[in-house]
Amino acid sequence: QVQLVESGGGLVQPGGSLRLSCTASASMFSFNTMGWYRQAPGKERELVAAITGDGSTGKTNYGDTVKGRFTISRDYAKNTMYLQMNTLNPEDTAVYYCYADQLYGRLHIYWGQGTQVTVSS
Repeated sequence: QVQLVESGGGLVQPGGSLRLSCTASASMFSFNTMGWYRQAPGKERELVAAITGDGSTGKTNYGDTVKGRFTISRDYAKNTMYLQMNTLNPEDTAVYYCYADQLYGRLHIYWGQGTQVTVSS
């Protein structure tokens, strides 16, 4: 069973930055897609950023509300995915979840436990 462990959440003022980390228990080369989703109170879970494929050829996809502010990246040596979040605003307040999937006969989906990000003055 693959485990994803997030870290880096917290309280930040509007306009500030945070970097989330997601460390996987399996090699990231085994994943088809990795990404970040978030869920705010009373709202559905939404895509923040995702990356499909390996290394420098990976294709990135961002939610419309975070384009130009957030950046997804991976460090294969550390088996860790990151989400750099800049120019945060209160609407970014949510629980952020790490996501990964594998294609072995069927699609296997994995989620992290979530990390809270609160943007408030």
